[in-house]
Amino acid sequence: QVQLVESGGGLVQAGGSLRLSCAASGGSFSYVMGWFRQAPGKEREFVAAISRGGGSKNYAESVKGRFTISRDNAKNTVYLQMNSLKPEDTAVYYCAASGKYYTGSDGYEYDYWGQGTQVTVSS
Repeated sequence: QVQLVESGGGLVQAGGSLRLSCAASGGSFSYVMGWFRQAPGKEREFVAAISRGGGSKNYAESVKGRFTISRDNAKNTVYLQMNSLKPEDTAVYYCAASGKYYTGSDGYEYDYWGQGTQVTVSS
């Protein structure tokens, strides 16, 4: 059983940056890792995913060029660097782990989830 704990959320002005971290414990870190987000009144949406070795990445169109996903397997941690933040990026951000071998964008492909961290971007 893998436990995921996100950190790094907060309040930032539009145009600013934040870096989210997700630390995994309780098992192997040999998972595809993803970030999802959910804004109030909206469905959860895919943000980014990274392969087990870090060589393959997948991004939602809405964040391409602004967000970067990375991982440090020695630290069992995955990161989401968010630049040029917009008010529409405001959401609870969730880290997730998938036992599959591709960087899927469907939440149902992910087996473990963190508790989420709030990101609020003010205009």
